[in-house]
Amino acid sequence: MRLGLLDMIGLAASLVFALPLANYAVIRLAAGELALGVGLLVVAVAMVVLPQYFLDPGRILRGLLSGLLPRQLRGGGSTADSPPETTQDEAAAADASEK
Repeated sequence: MRLGLLDMIGLAASLVFALPLANYAVIRLAAGELALGVGLLVVAVAMVVLPQYFLDPGRILRGLLSGLLPRQLRGGGSTADSPPETTQDEAAAADASEK
């Protein structure tokens, strides 16, 4: 994953808050408080991982825009994996051959 300047600043800001929390979580784990230590460690990891992978503004914007676009414009014009459409004449011929 390539990070731009703003992504690096955002990662640094996340790490400023997540590293002390992770440090405190490790101290609590060493003191024997397993639930608190693991819980805080999960929160510290989530503070870094969630903005980088799940809350990416570009990905959210692309998802919203692709939901608003018609189906023909979403996939770049490739409809190779979609079934071909049948005309009314073909459907009538198929119905007649079944009877």
